[in-house]
Amino acid sequence: MLELAILGLLHRHPMHGYELRKQLCGLLCGLRSFSFGSLYPALGRLQRAELIAEENAGAGTGNSPSGRNRKVYNLTPRGREHFTALLAEDGQQAWEDECFGVRLAFFSRTPASVRVRILHGRRQWLAERAEGLRAALAQSARLTDQYVRELHRMSLDSTEREALWLDELIARERGGGELCPDHGDRADQAR
Repeated sequence: MLELAILGLLHRHPMHGYELRKQLCGLLCGLRSFSFGSLYPALGRLQRAELIAEENAGAGTGNSPSGRNRKVYNLTPRGREHFTALLAEDGQQAWEDECFGVRLAFFSRTPASVRVRILHGRRQWLAERAEGLRAALAQSARLTDQYVRELHRMSLDSTEREALWLDELIARERGGGELCPDHGDRADQAR
C-alpha cells in the first residue's frame, strides 16, 4: 500500500522525503499517518528495486532550511511500469481497509474495468462486515454496557453509509459519469 502511494505521488512529480510524507498524509485526509520511520525504509526498497532514483538538490538552493543537500526522488521508467501494473491489480487486498483508500486516491489512473471490480469487491466486503456487525449488535443488546452497544451501532451505521456511497460510485462508473475530473492527471497523460 505504501509502495503504491509513493509511486503514485512520484508519478505526478519528483519530491523530497519531507514533501512526500506531507503529500501521503494529505492523500488520505488524515485517515492514516505515515512516519519517517516507515517512509525512508520504503524509499530504500524502491531504490534497490530501481523503481525510483534519487538526486541531490544542491546545497544552499533554498530547498532545505538547514542549507543541506536534500534528496529528491524521481520515478524511473521501470517504476512507471510497476505503478501501472499495481493499478491493474483488483484482488481482495485492493478493497480491504488497509489499501482501499490509497487505491481510490489513484482511481483516475486506474482502468475503468478494474475500478468497477474493486468497487464491487469493496461493496461485497462491506455487506459481509455489516452482517457481522448486526450479529454483534444483537448480542450486545444482552450486555449491560451501553457503550459497547453504541460502538457496534456506530460501526454498523458507518458501514451502511459507506455501502450507499459505493452504490452511487458504482452507478456512476456504469453510466460513464465522472466523479470529478482531475485536470492535473489529464495533463500528465497528454505528455
